[in-house]
Amino acid sequence: MEMTRIPARAEVPDSGKWAVRDLFASDADWRAAYNAAKAFVPRVAAYRGRLSESGETLLEFFRLDDEISLAFDALVHYAQRRSDEDTRVAAYQEMVSQATRLAVELQAAAAFETPELLAIDDQTLARFYRETPALENYRLAMDRVRRRRDHVLSDKEEALLAAAGEMASGPDDIYSMLNDADLRFPDAADQDGNRHPVTHGTFIPLMQSYDRALRRSAFDSLYSVYGQFRNTAAATLSAQMKQLLFFANARKYPSTLDAALDGTEVPTAIYHNLIDAVRRSLAPMHRYVGLRRRLLGLEELHMYDLYVPVVEGVEMKFTFEQAKETALKALAPLGETYLDLLRQGFAGGWIDVYENEGKRSGAYSAGARVHPYVLLNFKGTLDDVFTLVHEMGHAIHSYLSNRTQPTAYQDYVIFVAEVASTCNEALLMEYLLSVTQDRKQRAYLINHFLEQFRGTLYRQTMFAEFELAVNGMTQRGEGTTAEALCALYRRLNEQYFGPDMVVDEEIALEWARIPHFYYDYYVYQYATGYAAAIALSRRILREGESAVSDYLGFLSGGCSADPITLLRGAGVDMATPAPIEDATRLFDELITEMERLL
Repeated sequence: MEMTRIPARAEVPDSGKWAVRDLFASDADWRAAYNAAKAFVPRVAAYRGRLSESGETLLEFFRLDDEISLAFDALVHYAQRRSDEDTRVAAYQEMVSQATRLAVELQAAAAFETPELLAIDDQTLARFYRETPALENYRLAMDRVRRRRDHVLSDKEEALLAAAGEMASGPDDIYSMLNDADLRFPDAADQDGNRHPVTHGTFIPLMQSYDRALRRSAFDSLYSVYGQFRNTAAATLSAQMKQLLFFANARKYPSTLDAALDGTEVPTAIYHNLIDAVRRSLAPMHRYVGLRRRLLGLEELHMYDLYVPVVEGVEMKFTFEQAKETALKALAPLGETYLDLLRQGFAGGWIDVYENEGKRSGAYSAGARVHPYVLLNFKGTLDDVFTLVHEMGHAIHSYLSNRTQPTAYQDYVIFVAEVASTCNEALLMEYLLSVTQDRKQRAYLINHFLEQFRGTLYRQTMFAEFELAVNGMTQRGEGTTAEALCALYRRLNEQYFGPDMVVDEEIALEWARIPHFYYDYYVYQYATGYAAAIALSRRILREGESAVSDYLGFLSGGCSADPITLLRGAGVDMATPAPIEDATRLFDELITEMERLL
């Protein structure tokens, strides 16, 4: 068997690459724009001490902020997208660093902004609104700043924190270079001795193979390398937690969780409620693990048996053209407005489709103002079709918010970010089940649906619990060594998977390969987003046009209201445990149907 070769970037056809030229035609154009952007620093500094002089001055400053936001949007997206195309190219790494340094310099120059906005008394601000009606556009932005009054420092202290911004990104930068550019994994061997390359992009497809020897070999390959770097990975993650604690303490928050969620206007109770609600619903998860072991005919279920479909003889493969066609059919309940945007994205250079040497692993959507950019590493599996609709959900959310909201309110917060993507996944699953009559293929799809629940609602909640615990260890001054992190991670796996799972020693290292632990309390939103998306997708299918109208309004909302309010407008209340409980109840019902089918 010939080993599959990962192509170089130059070998990937243009039809499979995103249109970075829509940002800048060339690197030279980027450098010219970068040099021009340096002028923003003195322009911002010129407003120091002046924000309280008049409504007109305040309006000018906010409009300058919008201008900077748009300019940096193009600069950062171009540099980052080019860097992600091949993380080994030093020139693009340097461009990312240059943009980051300039952004930090601007933040330092604008450090006076928040203290000066807070110093304006309510009567003076009310007069500014009366005298300068256009300032009303920024009232919500002002209210958000003033709401966080207790956590804003003096002018000089804010400047110092801003100057520390580039240093604070160090752990994430180091992890990205180690994980994406430097780590190399030994080939895996199948039962016949054939070799298979192990990369971030091939690992999960290898884990889905029916060849158990290949799965075990790939599992050992990946974690043997992470094991060699366990102390480096632990030190890097520890540095991340320490920088979060530094900023939380500096801003007088009781914890890093309070600091992270305050910025998105999400009560910390929602984070704890998620963990508590999922913890109360571990019985269906344990039931699923037992069912998986029985259906695979195994005496012992190991971690490398988690991804293989339990229904043999069904393998759904897709070309990228077939994946796009399936997406259009599955998302038809969202109406023609949504489908037109989807077609525009497919044809308009939004997507970088295939893996190449050095390309960033995984998948994401980046909501640039010119149009979104979606990174895939498409292999043709059913998972890849779900990834396509997932990332296009993000992309269209960004597109609608960017086109609907003023510049100041275009960026939606991460709490709602995963709702649009996961709603698309739920609609795709509903569509596939609706057109599948074959009993075996239906069981295969339900297995995939169950895996979404396991991988999103349960696994991401376990990640969230791990992240909360590691931050807590850091705050209490406990050592976050590789041994301590592995012991914690292993214990959580034992609790979440239950007695029918053999928790292999290697899985204790999985924390070292999860980039989201550098995103500052991001992962919990996959789980809350999944629960919200299940509720929204069912409402869309049940109520049709009225639900779609509410949903498109939510997608167009940006950050024009707090996330809980935006979701209520779409028809789901995340301030209660009901969406999570409803989702775990559906998970339990699907397990029952799976048992009946097989």
